[in-house]
Amino acid sequence: MVLRRLKQAEPVDAASLGIFRIAFGVLVLIAALRFFSHGWIRKDYIEAHHFFAYWGLSWLRPLPGIGMYVVYAVLALAAVLVAIGLAYRVASIVLFATFTFAHLSDKANYLNHYYLVSLLALLVCVLPLDRCLSLRVRLRPDEARGSIPAWCLWLLRFQVGVVYLFGAVAKMGSDWLLRAEPLRIWLAGDRELPLLGHLVRHGWFPYAMSWGGMLFDLCIVPLLLWRRTRTPAYLLVLVFHLMTAALFQIGMFPWIMIASATLFFDPTWPRRLLRGPVASGVADAPLGGVGRALIAVYACLQLALPLRHFLYPGNTLWTEEGFRFAWRVMLIEKSGELELTVVDAAGRRTIARPRDYLSPLQVRMASTQPDMILQLAHLVADDYAQRGRGPVQVFADAQVSWNGRRRAPMIDPTVDLARERDGLAPKRWILPAPTSAPEF
Repeated sequence: MVLRRLKQAEPVDAASLGIFRIAFGVLVLIAALRFFSHGWIRKDYIEAHHFFAYWGLSWLRPLPGIGMYVVYAVLALAAVLVAIGLAYRVASIVLFATFTFAHLSDKANYLNHYYLVSLLALLVCVLPLDRCLSLRVRLRPDEARGSIPAWCLWLLRFQVGVVYLFGAVAKMGSDWLLRAEPLRIWLAGDRELPLLGHLVRHGWFPYAMSWGGMLFDLCIVPLLLWRRTRTPAYLLVLVFHLMTAALFQIGMFPWIMIASATLFFDPTWPRRLLRGPVASGVADAPLGGVGRALIAVYACLQLALPLRHFLYPGNTLWTEEGFRFAWRVMLIEKSGELELTVVDAAGRRTIARPRDYLSPLQVRMASTQPDMILQLAHLVADDYAQRGRGPVQVFADAQVSWNGRRRAPMIDPTVDLARERDGLAPKRWILPAPTSAPEF
């Protein structure tokens, strides 16, 4: 019924989606350039010799040599073309493909906002966002469109709303609300910041941030949609995301959400702000039966993936089963030490050090994430086999601290991980989460 209503809804002004396209392209361009300027391409793809694959994507690997420099250069060019609205369809597909490839090629690089960028890029591929405020219509004025079908705008609103909704639901836990963890840990390092540093020193501040963050995620979309509360709500968006950017250094996520919040404005806001002319005609974006079916499938996936953690036993903040692609943002702070013991056929025991196989970033990520520990164990077993010392058994001693708790073993040390296989089923060799409260 919702899809039928969207099909029949009156077209909306295309100007707001034109502004979103420009902002999205610029943000992706900045992200790509940061990988060059910070040397992340070299650190993440060239200095690293082994990579952690997602389940079902073992064939996906970073390009060798200068290949990843080429990927990011092409990504930057595609982002520019999307922003200016030139060769838009090809450029948007290239943007989606290169960005998604780069960040799916190693699980150690996963971030929630990278996932969000890939999803928004996928939607940008299929939506006609270049018929307004673009170089295309400047060169071909007859192709300009002042309106766009309403479903295009509501699909983007749905995607952004899903992030906020499940972000709020994920924060409704005892660590976040009753113990202010992990914000208490993170804020302890921000006491010298100008202006905000004075607030951080107060014991109540982590609790205020925790409760405020949950309520913000829960309420901000309705507040942005209602005309009477839209202006103060957007000011709240600015304050909230700028504060989180200053306190937590979480990359491009705050800026993506600031830009995406404009999707909830009245679609005519850019024209009213700039007093620009209104073009005529409706962009050609019919929503037929196939289109409605694809949107329904996409929406169901976006609603189902964040809920899949309920299918796994135990505390998924500890096991991280069903954690990725679920908008469980800023919920955990983990640190750990990992040691692998290799036992050959003669019973000889050897210690395998993760740093001998992985980059510093990969060592840090793999030390606390069970599925990455499993892949590392297989990597070590394969290495020993290639050196003529296999087959071997590989046992893991992973001591992990979670949200300020004492370190506890995460992996059953009696299980030979070289014989275990990755998959979607619960991993029985993950030990139960520690029940002690965080140490203050």
